[in-house]
Amino acid sequence: MQPLMLHQTCDLGPIKAVTASITATPSGFDAEFRFDGNVSAIRLPAAGPSVRTDDLWKTSCLEVFWQPIGETHYREFNFSPSGRWAAYDFCAFREGMRDAPIDAIAVSCSHSDGELILKASVAADLPAPAQVALNAIVEHADGGKQYWALAFPPGKPEFHSEACRQMIVERD
Repeated sequence: MQPLMLHQTCDLGPIKAVTASITATPSGFDAEFRFDGNVSAIRLPAAGPSVRTDDLWKTSCLEVFWQPIGETHYREFNFSPSGRWAAYDFCAFREGMRDAPIDAIAVSCSHSDGELILKASVAADLPAPAQVALNAIVEHADGGKQYWALAFPPGKPEFHSEACRQMIVERD
């Protein structure tokens, strides 16, 4: 598991640490995210069907950005603790957004007062090697938000920045 860093403009809230991992699979990837802290003090969307849903990033959400090495296009995945998910393709930085083709996505989430664990398994055509970002948005009960990532560009939290894509993922 890789530790994610809290953006410098965010206050330390009920979640004290976020870690994440990703492993390439023959058909896509498996990812796991863990929140440690007072999970009962954050907003978690109600459990629902595992269906494609827009705007998941507006509340607590986990993200993976996948960009083939040397390319400008990338894919964004959003995973909600509710079980809902989204996947978008971009041709360049925030340009040409469209729904990404996905073969299958499975999202599972478990939580107690002290931790939340979200696992996502994705089957999709994802070229490797790739630069990958692992990100988290944590919404506090009062509506405030924390932004977590492997790295951030200067300025406001910007998960679409290539600066966030600090992992190289390859297939064996």
